[in-house]
This record gives sequence, C-alpha cells and structure tokens, in this order.
Amino acid sequence: MGAFSISLPVADLAVSTEFYSTLGFSVTGGDEESWAILMNGPVIIGLFQGMFDKPMLTFNPGWANDTSEIDGFTDIRALRDAYVEAGVSIGDDTTQDSDSGPASFSMVDPDGNPILIDQHR
Repeated sequence: MGAFSISLPVADLAVSTEFYSTLGFSVTGGDEESWAILMNGPVIIGLFQGMFDKPMLTFNPGWANDTSEIDGFTDIRALRDAYVEAGVSIGDDTTQDSDSGPASFSMVDPDGNPILIDQHR
C-alpha cells in the first residue's frame, strides 16, 4: 500500500505547523497555504487546512516512508480492483480516469474512519 501517514484537518496551517515543529517534526513538502507534510524520523503527518473534516489514514503506493520512490510497487488500480473484489465499498475514485500514473480512491473502515489511497506517480 506504500508509505503510511496520518492526514489531519487543521484550522490554521501556520499554527499547526509551528506546533508540530516544536515536537521535532520538519516540513518536507506542501504549498505553505493549505497543506504541509511533516516528518519526524519514520513518522509522517500531513496537515490540511480546509480540505476535509476528519483525520484520515493515508497510504501512498510507489513511495517509501521517507517519500523516496520505490520500484516494483502495486499500482493503485490493481489495489482498488482487489479491494472491490473483496467486497470493500470505494468512495471518491479517480483510478478510472487513466491507465497509469497518479490517481486516488477512498474508503471507510467499519468504524467510520476514512482511508485515502493516493498514488503520486
């Protein structure tokens, strides 16, 4: 499923980024306006202002936990098809838009926790 992170909705990106920086996280990506990716060792946190309303588990096929690209990963379309075949309900889904490359889909676990599978390459 790729690199794992927790994606958190935040009210103020700058305030939240400063807070997590105080805890030892470093900004490794983002747009400085609505989202930021922070790392502390192997731990990855995504902060998102105004993009969604609940914390979300996020997996990135094709990335290692240090966000480097890995070869030989399972494409998101194959993951989606396997989950559908296993009876998992899929939510937002862009995997049908192309045969390869970036795409995403979401699902919800039995307790209502959102999960995002988000392939960037």
